[in-house]
Amino acid sequence: MNKRTFLKNLGILSVGLPSFASLETLVKQVQHIPANQLAADDDFWMQIRGGYKLKPDYINLENGYYCFLPQETLEKYINHIREVNYQGSYYMRTVQVENKRKTAARLAKLMGCSPEEVVITRNTTESLDLIISGQNWQPGDEAVMAEQDYPAMLNMFKQVAKRYGMVNKIISVPNHPKDDDEIVRLYEQAITPKTKLLMVCHMINITGQILPVKKICDMAHSKGVKVMVDGAHAVAHIKFSITDLNCDYYGSSLHKWLSVPLGAGLLYVKKENISSVWPLLAPYDMKEDDIYRLNHTGTIPVHTDLAVNNAIDYYEKIGAERKEERLRYLQNYWTSRVRNLPHIVLNTPADQTRCCGIANVGVKNMKPQDLAKTLMDKYKIYTVAIDSANVHGCRITPNIYTTTQELDVFVKALKELG
Repeated sequence: MNKRTFLKNLGILSVGLPSFASLETLVKQVQHIPANQLAADDDFWMQIRGGYKLKPDYINLENGYYCFLPQETLEKYINHIREVNYQGSYYMRTVQVENKRKTAARLAKLMGCSPEEVVITRNTTESLDLIISGQNWQPGDEAVMAEQDYPAMLNMFKQVAKRYGMVNKIISVPNHPKDDDEIVRLYEQAITPKTKLLMVCHMINITGQILPVKKICDMAHSKGVKVMVDGAHAVAHIKFSITDLNCDYYGSSLHKWLSVPLGAGLLYVKKENISSVWPLLAPYDMKEDDIYRLNHTGTIPVHTDLAVNNAIDYYEKIGAERKEERLRYLQNYWTSRVRNLPHIVLNTPADQTRCCGIANVGVKNMKPQDLAKTLMDKYKIYTVAIDSANVHGCRITPNIYTTTQELDVFVKALKELG
């Protein structure tokens, strides 16, 4: 079977299987199977794939920007749009705020923290830039971050440096650290008595490396420094509790691994820190320690907020552990087959406790942009090129609907590019 026929058949399977109304039944049948064993059961995950409508034109290995919705969530989202449009101003003036707060409370439960510490934003950038710009910066104050952090946050730090005269200290996280202590020391060495805020990725977006956030937070707190965590890729990807992380601030985009429609993110602020943050937009009169003081956004697409509940429903039906194990299995499935090839450069740790579904791969003597173009043009595999911050390769982000057959096509391509 040639590659185009293979892709077309996968596309047919994606839209031809039974509706996702039977998801509960499907999961119930495998409840007795440990998640790490079920991760390798292609028959089960092919049935999960049937709940998605996928383009047959290419193999999508770029879910990191936007994990599009399974049909079950999409249809409910469309119904929310219809209902809000049907009710119009009546909905907006009566139950909009109440519904959003109920959804935020459910997110807080998912994240393992208090409803008084979580609000729904539009994305990670809004969440974290609010915290960065909302500090009481004084000339000479310092912030610590890594060159591998997301550009939108780095740019906000640059802006507040120009505006307030604060100083940014930038470290570089190694792609293959020896241990947690090596990473913690890098951040620790950058801290001085003037350091006010430290930013760290929960999962580095360009490599998928999971950082020892709790250890970094504990170290920073021992020096009187608050920690802001970029969790854009961690929520609904790996299991964790914000309370266990012991961070001060946490932001994430729900349109990524939770598969919420575009336009929803979350912001966590530890209760004791709420009153010290300036809002992005001037709030109504509220108590200084009310998290909603930081959540004035004006009129927004409220049907997206409603769909957050449906995305959580889907995620909980699949099961957090099952999803994490499947994503880690898929990543290890392809990386283990190419890691030792002489022409391949993997920018993600081999230790599977330091990564999950995301990995980054390069081909020696080939620019990342050329690799991405070749993968798409010749092999019909869609990825994204990364060529900065000591990372030179393509980021590979499969999702739970991705098949091992698709990854076989990817592995074959990498081998041929040698």
